[in-house]
Amino acid sequence: MRHALIALGIGLSVLGSTVVAGPAQAASVLVVPLAPTVPTAQQVASFWLADGAANLKNATPYAVQAVVTGERLSTDIVPDGLPFSIPPVEGAVSPEATSGKVFFIGSDLQPHWCTGTSVQSKYRNLVATAGHCLLDVEAPAGALAKWVFVPDYSEGATPFGLYVGKQGLVHYDFDDIRDYDRDLAFVTVYNGVFLSSPDVLTDTGKLAENVGGQGVTFNQPLAPTVDVFGYPAGPNPDSSQPYTGESLERSTGSTFTMKVTGLPADRPIGVDSPFTGEGSLGSSWLTQYTDDTRTGYLNGITISVSDTDGDNRYDTGVSPYFDRELLTVYQKAANLWTGTIRSVV
Repeated sequence: MRHALIALGIGLSVLGSTVVAGPAQAASVLVVPLAPTVPTAQQVASFWLADGAANLKNATPYAVQAVVTGERLSTDIVPDGLPFSIPPVEGAVSPEATSGKVFFIGSDLQPHWCTGTSVQSKYRNLVATAGHCLLDVEAPAGALAKWVFVPDYSEGATPFGLYVGKQGLVHYDFDDIRDYDRDLAFVTVYNGVFLSSPDVLTDTGKLAENVGGQGVTFNQPLAPTVDVFGYPAGPNPDSSQPYTGESLERSTGSTFTMKVTGLPADRPIGVDSPFTGEGSLGSSWLTQYTDDTRTGYLNGITISVSDTDGDNRYDTGVSPYFDRELLTVYQKAANLWTGTIRSVV
């Protein structure tokens, strides 16, 4: 169903010291402006928050490239660089808080959402999601419009504020040749805001200082198991619909290499997961996750799902392998400052 839009306006030093750094690698990272100025960001925030957050409530799960035909393999992944890890932000509130929904306007000019995750960075302002939840792959003309992140989102509520994306970063090959081995995006966000009155945006602070941030790791052997956190919402091929997308879901499964058709990717990886595709795009794959700390290390991101055993139910999440090329994207994104867009102190 198409909904009417409510159109209202108003040096983390260690990041660059390990493995990959330098002009050649920096040139492989594309920086995409989202809301580069404070007035633009204020208009984006107001668009989503006005009229009781009507545009947030009317958004539907993103269905672009949500399903792929896949086959599980028994081959190993050979890392192409030295291992690299950054630990989580200490004191993460919960996976419900570090996870959330990213909202944007699609090619159909309607509001949609994917899953996103707060991750560690120098300025505590970084969100990870699928690359095609940032770039519009249906109409290749840049980024999806009015991009925001709402951690712990539920039915229009923004318990930790709404965070407007300032700039998104992807590997150049994802934008240039649609290489889905590079379907990973990091987005820097301004401080969170909420509407304290119809025309006043009040600052809630930096994202990871409010909700925490998961660690990240690259160039690793396949983990025996990972925990997947996301907001699946779509149906299975047999029309069953086990998820609503209204609350964060968790699945735990083993990982493996894959071969996929219909999606340009040379070495995707998979995880045993029953998540359906719509809504779960951008779901985080966390290694070393513990319930005590409520943190782990991001080492995969759902870019599609697959029914690999032919029973008409999805059983596999698909991610790019986090290699040294994707590490360059994280390293650049993790050192970019954003700031506040509040309209009052």
